Amino acid sequence: MIKVVGVRFKKSGKIYYFSPNDLEIKVDNYVIVETIRGTEFGHCVIGPKDVEDKNIVTPLKNVLRVATQEDININTENKEKQDKAFSICVEKIENHVLPMKLIDVEYTFDNNKIIFYFTAEGRVDFRELVKDLASVFRTRIELRQIGVRDEAKMIGGLGPCGRPMCCSSFLGDFAPVSIKMAKEQNLSLNPSKISGICGRLMCCLNYEQDTYETIKQKLPKAGSIVKTVEGKGVVVSNNVVKEIVNVKLKKKDEEEYIKTFSMHEIDLISGEYEYRELDDSTEDINIFIDSEETKEFKEILKKD
Repeated sequence: MIKVVGVRFKKSGKIYYFSPNDLEIKVDNYVIVETIRGTEFGHCVIGPKDVEDKNIVTPLKNVLRVATQEDININTENKEKQDKAFSICVEKIENHVLPMKLIDVEYTFDNNKIIFYFTAEGRVDFRELVKDLASVFRTRIELRQIGVRDEAKMIGGLGPCGRPMCCSSFLGDFAPVSIKMAKEQNLSLNPSKISGICGRLMCCLNYEQDTYETIKQKLPKAGSIVKTVEGKGVVVSNNVVKEIVNVKLKKKDEEEYIKTFSMHEIDLISGEYEYRELDDSTEDINIFIDSEETKEFKEILKKD
């Protein structure tokens, strides 16, 4: 086990672990840390704690000191200079007629480097731009191309739900999101309905996915044969959110009728569940052999 503290360099940015180096560090302290980019100013969001060695990216860098008032003032000055650097870079991009869009500017704490973040549809030859910027700022210049999701995170804004975007308010990392999640949650596959400001699938599709998968492991698909307290029946439909199943039943000399049951009140006889994880011993989860009794029952309940 190694004692570490968690530090963020940007609001809702990724959390990095650093060694507290025998310093008394508390949550919400500002700290000066050693990074591969040099000395940086960060915000402690996780207090000292022990973590397993396998969760540490080696080599573990150190916290140099708890930030002083002078350090805080320097960081504030750097942020003020970023606005001016942004305007200058935009002007230079226009002068060089480059197909790129400047998104953000960042000064390192020690002022040894200025990082310009931009988006572009393809590769951009910005060598002349770098030389031009270096002659103006008299320091190292780095131009870093980012994707549309990172652009949305940096700029911020309101999502389709009307709330501040998750990526710019609290998400430290982007979780993988797939169209399969939208399908399993029975959402409209209209791109405008399931896409965020960045044009990619909304991050929030991932939030309830585990719950949907857990529930669907107990919900039989339409057409499956189930056992209920009122006898055997055929599943007509189900509702994941309410955790209920609509079953078509038929008693002797009576008309068919549909009744709703909780998914905990039924047992699967034949068919398949809405969702089922594959394991090493399972080759095909969609193969279910119907007994003669089940086939006969299905014939009875067939619609005219």
